[in-house]
Amino acid sequence: MNKFYVTTPIYYPSGRFHIGTAYTTVLADSMKKLHLLKGEDAYMLTGTDEHGQKIEEKAEEQGKTPKEYVDGMAAYAQELWKTMKIDYNDFLRTTEERHVKVVQKIFDRFMEQGDIYKGEYEGWYCVPCESYFTETQLVDGKCPDCGRDVRLMKEEAYFFNMKKYADRLLKYYEEHPDFIKPEYRKNEMINNFIKPGLEDLCVTRTTFDWGIKVLKDPKHVIYVWVDALTNYITALGYGSKDDSLFKKYWPADLQIVGKDIARFHLIYWPIFLMALDLPLPKTILVHNWVTMKDGKMSKSKGNVIYPEELIERYGLDSVRYFLLREMPVSQDAIFSPEGFVERYNFDLCNDLSNLLNRTVSMVNKYFKGEVPNYSGTPNEVDEELEEYCLKQISAFEEKIDNYEIANALQEIWVLISRTNKYIDETMPWILAKEEDKGKLKSVIYHLIENLRKIAILIKPFMNDTADNILRQIGVKDEKLKTWNSLKEYKNLKDIKVIEKGEPIFMRLNTEEEIEYIKNLMKK
Repeated sequence: MNKFYVTTPIYYPSGRFHIGTAYTTVLADSMKKLHLLKGEDAYMLTGTDEHGQKIEEKAEEQGKTPKEYVDGMAAYAQELWKTMKIDYNDFLRTTEERHVKVVQKIFDRFMEQGDIYKGEYEGWYCVPCESYFTETQLVDGKCPDCGRDVRLMKEEAYFFNMKKYADRLLKYYEEHPDFIKPEYRKNEMINNFIKPGLEDLCVTRTTFDWGIKVLKDPKHVIYVWVDALTNYITALGYGSKDDSLFKKYWPADLQIVGKDIARFHLIYWPIFLMALDLPLPKTILVHNWVTMKDGKMSKSKGNVIYPEELIERYGLDSVRYFLLREMPVSQDAIFSPEGFVERYNFDLCNDLSNLLNRTVSMVNKYFKGEVPNYSGTPNEVDEELEEYCLKQISAFEEKIDNYEIANALQEIWVLISRTNKYIDETMPWILAKEEDKGKLKSVIYHLIENLRKIAILIKPFMNDTADNILRQIGVKDEKLKTWNSLKEYKNLKDIKVIEKGEPIFMRLNTEEEIEYIKNLMKK
């Protein structure tokens, strides 16, 4: 059986997760569910990154210990993922002993190998990003990643010798074209960081206490990126007495990260793995941000939107669909109340829900709810629809295999639109008046069959909607819900739709809902 291991970054619990944060986890969850649907053994990891100066300061602001603070944030994250029906296999917290002990072992090994040396660091430090920058890397004297103020820091520190592995990393990039997606991110790493001269990485701090201690020099706390990045293997039991999961699932098939932490995952992480003599992930997918028209989401701007608030009013599947459908490969997605309502009304209500309602209604009207069996050789119009459907399934698979998620979903909606057009072309209401009902039977059969296929295609992304469609069209046989059944057109027999169709998405009042979402953002 094929295996598929997918990870998200472990999230830094500095507050509520907005929809941009949720995107990464929804995407990882969808990819896991897709591979499960294909009959593979799929495993998903997520969690929380709970060490560092920012956590220490946040906890102090709230009058809590760091442990009290991260306990609350971890509980919040797990509750949110439960609301969003995220089907992870493991939720790792970097304060867990299973992680802490192995990180200390890894750090010791780096020291023994001569990969880590002691020195003194002076540079500009951004607390929220947990990152050091040189004077030339700053933008208008501020952090180039988040735009916040930076602090001039000077302290004794240990450094990881990145230069030692730079050429090996470049060679790996060249020999493994699927390692980084999209490809232009690889060019960014080469041109912006590696070719100018890869700087050695500061891997410990002494100015705060909340973190994993270096065993041989406990006044030093292990830098957050050594701590956080290694979670992908410590969660599987690497370096522990039971490393069976590590042997089973590593290397990861897919690691999904946002563009703000691309450098850490595309340069530091593979170098750490090289130093450990471990295989690298097969693919690291770097996605862009979900932003607003006026830039990044910010509480001070009053433009933040949280997923649970949208889910409460519009349902989970509409939020998942919007997030996945709006994120292009090469640029930021823009969230707007207008865009959300438009996607809901046009894609989900007009296209998908309307197709289901029309079809179920016609089966009840013309055949008393009984779906006609496949009637032999299809006519030219039906044959063209079959070929078109199979072509769209192949187009979806090609896009999804390249992790072009939004484009893959578009291919499904092209099929939905084509199936709606098929109704207008064949005009079942005219065929119903003919004495010979053969053509009408073929049309109804093909509509139900296309809806079955559409439900299977959307299931990893919109599970409840898919199940609802299959229930309404009467598909109960589990064999007809599998990925392998997508390529067949002749297997539906003795199926009965529900007596009265139920709209899976109800059309929204555009002005009213736009105003509602705007008020959520202001609140």
